[in-house]
Amino acid sequence: MKTEIRIVNSRKLLTEFIHLPAKIHKDHEGWLPPVYADDNKFFDPGFNNSFSSCDTVLALAYNNGVAHGRIMGIIHHKYNELKHEKTARFGFLECYDESETASALLGFIEKWALERGMNQVAGPYGFSDKDPQGFMIEGFHDIPLLSASCNLPYIVELTENNGYSKLIDCLTYRFSIDVLLPEIYQRVQQRVISTQRYRILEFTSKKQLKPYVVPILELVNETYHQLFGFYPLNKEEMKEFANRYMPVLDPRHVKVVMLQNEVVAFVIGLANMSEGIIKAKGKLFPFGWYHIIRSIKRATQLDLMLGAVKSEHQGLGLEITMGMHLLESSKKAGFKTIETHLILESNTRMRAVIERLNAPVVKRFRVFQKTIA
Repeated sequence: MKTEIRIVNSRKLLTEFIHLPAKIHKDHEGWLPPVYADDNKFFDPGFNNSFSSCDTVLALAYNNGVAHGRIMGIIHHKYNELKHEKTARFGFLECYDESETASALLGFIEKWALERGMNQVAGPYGFSDKDPQGFMIEGFHDIPLLSASCNLPYIVELTENNGYSKLIDCLTYRFSIDVLLPEIYQRVQQRVISTQRYRILEFTSKKQLKPYVVPILELVNETYHQLFGFYPLNKEEMKEFANRYMPVLDPRHVKVVMLQNEVVAFVIGLANMSEGIIKAKGKLFPFGWYHIIRSIKRATQLDLMLGAVKSEHQGLGLEITMGMHLLESSKKAGFKTIETHLILESNTRMRAVIERLNAPVVKRFRVFQKTIA
């Protein structure tokens, strides 16, 4: 079987690139399809401003004239300059369980990266850590997450067989709404309240929330700068991120901490809508939107999407205070469980807060790397 690599350079090939995973995963019961309206915009440089600051390539692998795999290559020049690296990223790798196809796709990205002066490849990774990162290595039979990869186990082995090794893992934890909080968390919350320095903002409408969207994302830029793979969002990327999630965001599950007129901490939760997206097969029309909205209303799990505390206010209990407010509003909304966003295994401070709840790790995602020069 000879594998042919074709660069995606037309609307027809892009459509095939976007829809190929549905064919690969047609027998994968737990697969979460993308929302195709979002994917069409994500892979379109006319909509996705991230293309303007990166070198990119999309490629398809064909065997006997039939598409069997896909991959994206990204060189984020500003991130490389910030981190003093020469790293290319591979992302959105999908293929059948075929070693030749996987090798051809990864080899294509490695050659592309070498020609542009890079000395290593890491992935799977997108433009930023707001895109799915890592291959799932634990949690294959668990409820899928909108913001995470949903791969089959064999893709991990195919990647490792091409010389890739672990760079870092990301974890998610799950805990019950009725979790028994350690007594110290109650004392911490009382201490935060008694200082009267901070105000906890809660919202009942998107109109109330809207003025805080940009300050929240600016705080993300400020606090995430040391995290693996993160590069600050520009104004256009902030707008794109807000437009992607505001339509399905319930303001009741957003908590913001203010110090005078400054946002110093926040947390955002989103009802798990995986069931609706699966029923809709990723399509909003003609009736997909109904399945998605219905699943939001019926969801029993709240997924944490983002959270941050301004550096000089860390360690004072703000994350605990926000978490307790979120538990209260989630319980009123009828949720049974909360699953965290992806937490880097090196983020020991955040992991310690969650692990004191005796919350188990339910999913693990691994980012790989390979030296190519």
